[in-house]
Amino acid sequence: MRETLQALSDQEQGLYLLLRQMLALDKTLLLRSELNDAYERFVLSKEGEPHASPALQHLIARAQEAVVEAPWIAFALRPGIGRWEYLRIHLDHCRPESLAVEEFLQFKERLGRASADSGWCMELDLGPFNREFPRMHEPRSIGRGVEFLNRQLSSQLFHVPGRGAEQLLKFLRLHQCQGQQLMLNDSIQDIDGLRHALRRAEDYLAAQNTDADWTLVGNTLRGLGFEPGWGNTAERMRQTLLMLQDVLEAPAPDRLEQFLDRIPMIFRIVILSPHGFFGQDRVLGLPDTGGQVVYILDQVRALEQEMQRRIEEHGLALQAEILVVTRLIPEAGETHCDEPLESISGTENARILRVPFRNDQGEVMPQWISRFAIWPYLERFALDVGQAIQAQMGGRPDLIVGNYSDGNLVATMLSQQLGVTQCNIAHALEKTKYLYSDLYWQDNDPQYHFSCQFTADLIAMNAADFIITSTYQEIAGTADSVGQYESYGSFTMPGLYRVVNGISVFDPKFNIVSPGADARIYFPWQEQSRRLSGLLDELNALILGGPQDGVRGVLQDPHKPVIFSMARLDRIKNISGLLEWYGQHERLREQANLVLVAGFVDASQSRDQEEQQQIAHLHQLIDHYQLDGQLRWIGLQLDKPFAGELYRFIADQRGVFVQPALFEAFGLTVIEAMACGLPTFATRYGGPLEIIEHGRCGFHIDPNHGERAAEQISAFFSRCEAEPDYWLQISEAAIARVEARYTWQRYASRMMTLSRVYGFWKYVTNLERAETRRYLQMFYGLQFRPLAKSMDD
Repeated sequence: MRETLQALSDQEQGLYLLLRQMLALDKTLLLRSELNDAYERFVLSKEGEPHASPALQHLIARAQEAVVEAPWIAFALRPGIGRWEYLRIHLDHCRPESLAVEEFLQFKERLGRASADSGWCMELDLGPFNREFPRMHEPRSIGRGVEFLNRQLSSQLFHVPGRGAEQLLKFLRLHQCQGQQLMLNDSIQDIDGLRHALRRAEDYLAAQNTDADWTLVGNTLRGLGFEPGWGNTAERMRQTLLMLQDVLEAPAPDRLEQFLDRIPMIFRIVILSPHGFFGQDRVLGLPDTGGQVVYILDQVRALEQEMQRRIEEHGLALQAEILVVTRLIPEAGETHCDEPLESISGTENARILRVPFRNDQGEVMPQWISRFAIWPYLERFALDVGQAIQAQMGGRPDLIVGNYSDGNLVATMLSQQLGVTQCNIAHALEKTKYLYSDLYWQDNDPQYHFSCQFTADLIAMNAADFIITSTYQEIAGTADSVGQYESYGSFTMPGLYRVVNGISVFDPKFNIVSPGADARIYFPWQEQSRRLSGLLDELNALILGGPQDGVRGVLQDPHKPVIFSMARLDRIKNISGLLEWYGQHERLREQANLVLVAGFVDASQSRDQEEQQQIAHLHQLIDHYQLDGQLRWIGLQLDKPFAGELYRFIADQRGVFVQPALFEAFGLTVIEAMACGLPTFATRYGGPLEIIEHGRCGFHIDPNHGERAAEQISAFFSRCEAEPDYWLQISEAAIARVEARYTWQRYASRMMTLSRVYGFWKYVTNLERAETRRYLQMFYGLQFRPLAKSMDD
């Protein structure tokens, strides 16, 4: 920072002229794009050109935003991923001064403090609780928390002779399931006894038939101090024993992880998803119900298979159990969301458990409630859920997984209530979706209640034992953009509180585990024997046929390839943006038809205000550009097998898939389309930037520059016409990319490993962070609870 200040001080005249240009914009907040535009104008101007310098260019390149309070301008600089600096400059003397984060936030508060009466504001700083906790330093390590944690804590734990081994012994003696003791019994009392027993057991097993199971070798092993759980065959038991011997002899982090991965720890999982309509059919497209439901159901199937596979490898005759806990909605319409218990298809022992919301008087809330308005009900819900899952499972679960802001908050309360390892999955954080949603929270609170949501996010993020993200960007963004979690590092909500240290992207609780597409449903278009040929007539009628209920537009030239998109109809998904790009680009309209599967065509069928607005906007655009003969807008809910065959049907026509979102945390539809072999164009903001290798297996588009995106798509069709093999080349590369990186089997395996490793470190170290937990409980009681309560007043 000192070098930056000195370099800018040496450019006083140029800095003065640049600042004058910024002040002339007459704006109190300048975004990164606006700062870049101002600098470009400065460099090109007659006055500015002689003063362009590396120091000024460096300032603008690192600036994420500026706050203007004439004659002061304060800058937030991001010299690198996860690292921030702040400075202010006075126009009169142009001497930059360093600012602390809280001082910069106070600058912003003076702009957004419409109702704050004093300069005092509660400050939230979780940094002191983490001073002794290991932290990563390199951006490339972000999202690989378990690897870092294993290295750091292994060396600390086993540094003191005997300490790590004693802790490991205690940990192994903990394990039970349904009253059955696992791993070790009371015959082994100390480390010397464990080492001796390991040697004798290894010698014994080496002499047995490699396929012998516990029924044949168990009596001898139990006499030595061992219980079931080491493996399903003598050979696997021996391998696990040798791993433990290696850990005790020389505790290398990778060997420790391999051994922990063999311990029978996870038999019962609770997955929380309170908001929306959570069900297996007739729910997609309903308010607050979309990709998260698909994600969780696919996740459950993959996790159950992986859990059961591991249980069998442990040599145990037990059944994996998963409960997806959501809200029961008595007035559920055509859905099954009024059923308290529902088996999940494609699983053996996974169910949806629905528990109703209750008000302060204990009365069941019968109607659907928006995800923005459910905060007053979650505390009572968590208590009811705790009782319901223990009654259903006959005990507590081994892992609790929260989804989205509300589910993560409930997971926090349950985890602390039951003493269970907690995993959080955000899916998407609302804070980054809406510009300055924190600074101007009071303007949005009557509709969105961001004060509750952002407070819940802070509590749940810091309480979780580990956090799963789908991409690196979700945590830390890119060199040019701020990550979703990174945005919670420091921010202010004037009149409520300011956060000077909320969450660090260098915290080892973050782990990237990307989901996949259901390989039973989303498979390549070339695999004709697996395809649902019986749907061909129905698909032809739906896409290429005449007028139908719930559909607008008829494709006058059905021989053209199709530009296909499928998403919820909300602003962030930007379906209206895609429609407008297409409408404005005459050549693209000549080259291809546009097919949209999105929301409802009739606004009266929707109960969501934002969706109703989008529906009206789509109709206006279609009328304006006269697209009824080139567009097919399908407002129907498609089941997954039908959707999978629809992707392949579009591929048969040599079409493309476009995902135009303004921001997409991950992009399941991108994975689905690519898995089916559709060349895909997807937003560069969010997960698709990592999923797609641009120009090789798909293409990135900038939704803020629709004319360029439309030109990219048009250029693709032109190249396909000139090079007949080009479409196939991109198609095959897309299929290969998904198969190599994005499968549910890989996801489930990694999830099981993480839960074991974090569970171990939580037991043997202060990973539970009791001090942090007490601080968060106070923050919950003093801040979140009154905010949630006020929503009912």
